[in-house]
Amino acid sequence: MSRSGYSDDGGGYEFAMWRGQVVSAIRGKRGQAFLREMIDALDAMPQKRLIKNEFWNGEACALGVVAQRRVNIDPISVGPDEYDRLAELFGVAHQLIREIEFENDEKLWRATPEQRWQHMRDWAVRNLKP
Repeated sequence: MSRSGYSDDGGGYEFAMWRGQVVSAIRGKRGQAFLREMIDALDAMPQKRLIKNEFWNGEACALGVVAQRRVNIDPISVGPDEYDRLAELFGVAHQLIREIEFENDEKLWRATPEQRWQHMRDWAVRNLKP
């Protein structure tokens, strides 16, 4: 199983319900605000690189980059698969946390850190409402 908790076992009605929850989390007020914050955090990075499969280890994933900019989150104290805790700290739905982890880690699993950064920025921009 991946850091996002997604697996290939899902399907049918439950999968459709989950995807609906993810879309709702992304399109909602909190999700949109978080995407804007994530884009700003990504753009502010001096080196445009993201790691995968970890929250923070000197470098960061997309969520870790946002955490670095917030003074109220200590990324070392939160595990990457603590979806509910991350959701609470970031003020978004856990479905959005898991979707971002999936996009960051698995969508381009062979990507370089620089390609991963570009993918996550492009993904966030694509998901902003006009």
